[in-house]
Amino acid sequence: MPGPFDGLRIVDVTTVFVGPYASQLLGDMGADVIKIEAPDGDLTRSAGPRANPGMPANFMQLNRNKRAIALDLKTDGGARALRKLIRKADVFVHNMRPEPLARLGFDYAQVKKLKPDIVYCNIWGFGRAGRYAGRPAYDDVIQAASGLVALEAFGGKPARYVPSLIADKTTGLFAAYAIAAALFHQLKTGEGQEVEVPMFESMVSFTMIEHLWGESFIPARDRAGSKRHATPLRWPYATADGFICALPGSDRHWRAFLKSAGREDIWDNPVVATRATRSDNAEAVLAIMAEIMATRTTAQWVEALTEAGIPFMPISTLDDVVADPHLADVGFWHEFDHPSEGRIRLMNPPFSLSRTPAKITRPPPRFAEHTRAVLAEFGYGEAEIQRLIDAGAVIAATEDDSHKS
Repeated sequence: MPGPFDGLRIVDVTTVFVGPYASQLLGDMGADVIKIEAPDGDLTRSAGPRANPGMPANFMQLNRNKRAIALDLKTDGGARALRKLIRKADVFVHNMRPEPLARLGFDYAQVKKLKPDIVYCNIWGFGRAGRYAGRPAYDDVIQAASGLVALEAFGGKPARYVPSLIADKTTGLFAAYAIAAALFHQLKTGEGQEVEVPMFESMVSFTMIEHLWGESFIPARDRAGSKRHATPLRWPYATADGFICALPGSDRHWRAFLKSAGREDIWDNPVVATRATRSDNAEAVLAIMAEIMATRTTAQWVEALTEAGIPFMPISTLDDVVADPHLADVGFWHEFDHPSEGRIRLMNPPFSLSRTPAKITRPPPRFAEHTRAVLAEFGYGEAEIQRLIDAGAVIAATEDDSHKS
């Protein structure tokens, strides 16, 4: 069965992580995503393990379910081709800064003239109404600005970035659902609209849900930073031979945990007596947990916590995750033979829809793989396409250069 966005056409002028992740999510749900690359290709084509140039791991994890064409938007021919695509598109999404985009002739005012009902999505570093508008931004920049790096330094530890492109991926999620919301409005009213998804505001919204804390009140009732989460004691518990995560949250879980540990005497301690006292005394509670967890091996705790019904998991390495039996049970990994890259492994969508399933239908594309086919679909004849190629306005892959970036 087709996905929920079957029949939807997206013109995707995004690069690197944040935009390609957003458009891939929509492609997973059936949208026809046409990825527009510059003549030198998406930056993610240039780094990481690969079988062939231009097709490294990160690019392939962000660009399935897309068709790829290459246009030089600084040329008349390349810009005309993009305008032709826009006239038949439902969504236009980009992550360029405002000034370069306007110079190329593809800001919202100009695109709206081509397709009045289009959903037009800007993904950029900072909202344009604020003083940081127009600044360049990458994931580390936004982690720093949003307070995330400071959280990593709680308790006197060195400040560090979260070792994941969490700002890019979180903002990509925000962008995907903002586009979906605008499309629902378009479906009901026939109206398009402009959507703005700034990375800074997205990550502050994400980070500060629990960490606004006492600053939720005016005047503040405490400083910002959740006492439960922003504490130097909130680390995986060391066992006698490794590490484990265990979370006895409810009173029932706490009683079961202390009983399984043979430490029911601790229940008389007023610090752990109720959920409220445990929350107010988070560091003391974590210290009690740490002392108890160090008394047994990880395997012993796995058995005890399973029997007690307490939420827990051992600490997995990334290699452990790849080999995780539960993920194999649910068919999480999508392994197949790519037309040019050999056997590859992607991740299936992590959610399911019973009537309109999200799924992988197209392998990650080679650079400019679909230029000729897409331009022909939009009314270009073969001779005209060749003229554009000869003029350098568009780039098209051939069988001979299928492994070139």
